Amino acid sequence: QATFHYRTLRCGDEETPVDDSRARGKPMELIAGKKFKLPVWEAALRTMRPGERARFRCDTKHVVLYPLVSKSLRNIAAGKDPLEGQRHCCSIAQMHEHYSLGYPDLDELQKNPQPLIFDIEVLKVEPPGSYQQDPWAMTDEEKLQAVPQIHKEGNELYRQGKVSEAAAKYYDAIACLKNLQMKEQPGSPDWIELDQKITPLLLNYCQCKLQCEEYYEVLDHCSSILNKYEDNVKAYFKRGKAHAAVWNVAEAQADFAKVLALDPSLRPVVSKELRSLEARLREKDAEDKIRFKGIFSQ
Repeated sequence: QATFHYRTLRCGDEETPVDDSRARGKPMELIAGKKFKLPVWEAALRTMRPGERARFRCDTKHVVLYPLVSKSLRNIAAGKDPLEGQRHCCSIAQMHEHYSLGYPDLDELQKNPQPLIFDIEVLKVEPPGSYQQDPWAMTDEEKLQAVPQIHKEGNELYRQGKVSEAAAKYYDAIACLKNLQMKEQPGSPDWIELDQKITPLLLNYCQCKLQCEEYYEVLDHCSSILNKYEDNVKAYFKRGKAHAAVWNVAEAQADFAKVLALDPSLRPVVSKELRSLEARLREKDAEDKIRFKGIFSQ
């Protein structure tokens, strides 16, 4: 695996930049032999060592797929699935199927291909077995095999109080399964089986986000779970906590009531949450009275 920074520039007098990994703060990682869509990069990296820098020009025929590659790399840098928006077909079919890649400069480059200049600086080279692959770089079989271990690592980080790091692990495990699920027909047995593996990971992820006070993300994810699994007690409970945190009082009370209807044994836990919500409401009312005191008598 080679880790490197890269710049992509249009050929011409001004050499207009297209991509710059340094500007995104995330270097590129490329695993040799993984059928990367830009073989000229792998060919160059095979001859380079850490600390070396290379600059080379590629003709149009060697970079016709660069817009798709760039879109995937931009998704990775943004923490998204690199295959977002792609269906299971060849790259040329994808290029013809999609009117826009979501980036005007890449749409223009796809419409009017031209030679590109690549400027690459190698940071690190690691032999096989000495690194953990990112989910996007794994084969389907490797993704399935990796999920239990990633899940275990997330649980251990959570027990250690490393909540953000645990969330990142759960996210990686979810990304592996989501990538596989994209290749299945929605509602098919294989799709449902993968979805049932995703759900507990997503609930763990939501627990981390609750502790990080990212409540609206919890609301979105828990609602997506409940749209499919109406009897998921944990999703109602976590969504209730998120609603309470953002002062959606009626929604929080409704979710906690649903928890009790599905599992009456959770009454002590739910009662504690409701008491906490009521105490916060009293504090807020008292603060509002002080803040607005005298406004209407002036």
